Amino acid sequence: MRDSDVLSRFVFEHAPVRGEIVHLDASFRAILERRVYPEPVRTILGEFMAAAALLAATLKFEGRLILQIQGGGPLTLLVVECTSDHTLRAVAHWQGEVGPSLEQSVGDGRLVITVEPRKGEERYQGIVNLAGATVAEAVERYYAQSEQVETRVWLACDDTRAAGLLLQRLPGASEDTDLWPRAIELTSTLTHSELLTLPPAEVLRRLYHEEDIRLFSPAVLSFRCSCSRERVEAVLHMLGREDINNLLAEQGSVSVDCEFCGKHYAFDAVDVEQVFVTSPVSSAPAQKH
Repeated sequence: MRDSDVLSRFVFEHAPVRGEIVHLDASFRAILERRVYPEPVRTILGEFMAAAALLAATLKFEGRLILQIQGGGPLTLLVVECTSDHTLRAVAHWQGEVGPSLEQSVGDGRLVITVEPRKGEERYQGIVNLAGATVAEAVERYYAQSEQVETRVWLACDDTRAAGLLLQRLPGASEDTDLWPRAIELTSTLTHSELLTLPPAEVLRRLYHEEDIRLFSPAVLSFRCSCSRERVEAVLHMLGREDINNLLAEQGSVSVDCEFCGKHYAFDAVDVEQVFVTSPVSSAPAQKH
């Protein structure tokens, strides 16, 4: 039996190649318990959750990484948030029948990756046109266009769990010039079943038993929603006093439900007045690439 909801980093010793393996069990099921998704949407959502965890682990930051796809197809919106505290949340919107491939599901869409540091540093945002039949191909294309770091990704998802493996070729020379293509070839033999069910140490042993690999201690992942009353107040403030007062007049109160976790927030006339007495802290603009 393997550990549940963990991310494990590894490196090829004496070579500029690193990797990560992620398994999502309880955290993925927590998402599925909050909304019923058709199978194609569930698969894309699980694979993007695994991809977001892998991408966040390549960064040295304190904050959150938001992976978002927007499309003109049946799958209109998908958002995954992964924090430096190793928590995840996700949601997807769709209309009609979703196709079996990513391209058929999203249509003419784009992939947006936003990094929001906690300590007031400038946000970063990368945007690329969404292309590729699979989530892995879309993520690899993002890295090729926005990061210029050679990256390969393998993803898998079933009804209750998701998993992924990432390899990156870092700057620097290696005496073993064939290591990178050999590592890709070996990793490409990994089946979806093996990726989903085998513990990281066993995956590495099966794939790279003739290589010198160092596996680090795993990080534990979990589902957690970052919604709060303060964040909802900031949204109400952004909508403006006139619109919120109109809602109050029509409904007697203003209600907001978090799409990620389903938590309910209610504001009466006194609450709304307090919202507009206190100005929320504005966030810094994102640096786009």
